[in-house]
Amino acid sequence: MEDFGFKELKVWRKAIEFATHIIDEIDKIESDRKHFRIIEQIEAAATSIAANIAEGKGRYSKKEFGQYLYIARGSIYETITFINIMLELKWIPIDKAHELEHEGLTLNKMLNSLINKIKSDI
Repeated sequence: MEDFGFKELKVWRKAIEFATHIIDEIDKIESDRKHFRIIEQIEAAATSIAANIAEGKGRYSKKEFGQYLYIARGSIYETITFINIMLELKWIPIDKAHELEHEGLTLNKMLNSLINKIKSDI
């Protein structure tokens, strides 16, 4: 059976782990429904990181793959922004926000390394 190439990427696995941690933390939030859109947006941003890595890996050229990696990197920045908003709203404790932000920084470094490798191969 053929496997999907993106599943072998450490950065994709890390992005899945990051999204799972974000969703786990969101599940703990007790807020009224008027803030549902913020919660929906952070879930979308966090899950789109791994999704864009996977979609890019499925493209025909390294240049296209690189473009999707840039989109994934933007989603990391978006996710970190929402983490900071959640912190300001006191939806998550400061230690959890710092932990998630550190995890995002690690993921960002991994993504930048892959982007640089692909750019050098083009």
